[in-house]
Amino acid sequence: MPDVTDDLLLAGRVRLAQPAKGHRAGTDAVLLAASAPLRPGDVVMDVGAATGAVGLMAAARERDGRYVFLERDPDLAELCRRNCRDNGVQGQVAVADLLDKASRLAAGLGSESADIVLTNPPFLEEGRSRLSPDKGRAAAHALPAGGLEAWLKACMGLLKPKGRLVMIHRADRLGECLGILRDRLGGMELRFVHPQVDQAAIRLLLSGIRGSRAPLSILPPLILNGPDGRFTPLTEALHRGEASLL
Repeated sequence: MPDVTDDLLLAGRVRLAQPAKGHRAGTDAVLLAASAPLRPGDVVMDVGAATGAVGLMAAARERDGRYVFLERDPDLAELCRRNCRDNGVQGQVAVADLLDKASRLAAGLGSESADIVLTNPPFLEEGRSRLSPDKGRAAAHALPAGGLEAWLKACMGLLKPKGRLVMIHRADRLGECLGILRDRLGGMELRFVHPQVDQAAIRLLLSGIRGSRAPLSILPPLILNGPDGRFTPLTEALHRGEASLL
């Protein structure tokens, strides 16, 4: 097990043990969790969970959901189990490869089992991007060639009919995301995330309902920082767990 730090999210409402180096939870995880429309009793699946930051922040908002964490790295999955215990979340941690149906089934993840799937797909693809020399970071950030389509299709397969997918990704991958999901999701809601008001979007937040035929809605953009480079009041409130993006 690599060196681990014990960190606090949402102004201390979530305790998170995570590797000191490599991929670590940050603003993307906060925004994804803040975009989830949670209801008591929902089965909420954090796909590509790592140490569980997204699912645990969602659980801090809605304690009465059933939380499932899917992670393929056994070391990260063990930290996720520890984090569930430390935060009092009765979560199921499934060690499985999302892109391998047999692996998912062996871990107890059946098709059409989730009311909500939350996911932050790896941003890079082999052969298209320069990968980090850090093996943990590279594994968290990169998919095989063509892997984004396989990732999102697998996420859709985990959703119940009328279940909701909520994802965050790079803004420049919008065309691919819509191309993959447009015949599978309806009622899609799209929000762009900008570093500052006069800068191009760097992230997109996209959600939609499996099997819906409702049209796409473009939501107001989220501006992370003010002119002074500091978080805006809304961004600060999101990081403290005092606001959501619903």
